[in-house]
Amino acid sequence: MIRFILLQNRQGKTRLAKYYVPLEDSEKHKVEYEVHRLVVNRDPKFTNFVEFRTHKVIYRRYAGLFFALCVDITDNELAYLECIHLFVEILDHFFSNVCELDLVFNFHKVYLILDEFILAGELQETSKRAIIERMGELEKLE
Repeated sequence: MIRFILLQNRQGKTRLAKYYVPLEDSEKHKVEYEVHRLVVNRDPKFTNFVEFRTHKVIYRRYAGLFFALCVDITDNELAYLECIHLFVEILDHFFSNVCELDLVFNFHKVYLILDEFILAGELQETSKRAIIERMGELEKLE
């Protein structure tokens, strides 16, 4: 199960945070700070999986952004690494070469995309085509 998803830039500014387990606001800020410190200082030649408290953080860096998922210790790391890549591909398709400013100014659409393929901390949809078609339908409604 996915505990939380974080998108942070290299400076540690959180651009997107979605929690699937209840946490206090102070604990959320602490977690965001700890995860950033954990992934930003990590050598690129190491794996993209790191233990975090009693869970695992799976992360990937795209340009200046770190996409991080915190999952249960027994979950498959490669499946979630592919999940991050799928999310980036969908964002790239939806925003035509996505950048950090797209995430800042269109955060509601980013959360909508995220909700299309992750539901209650579990992968719901893995088809890029199906998600993009659904987003197209939702765009027509606006």
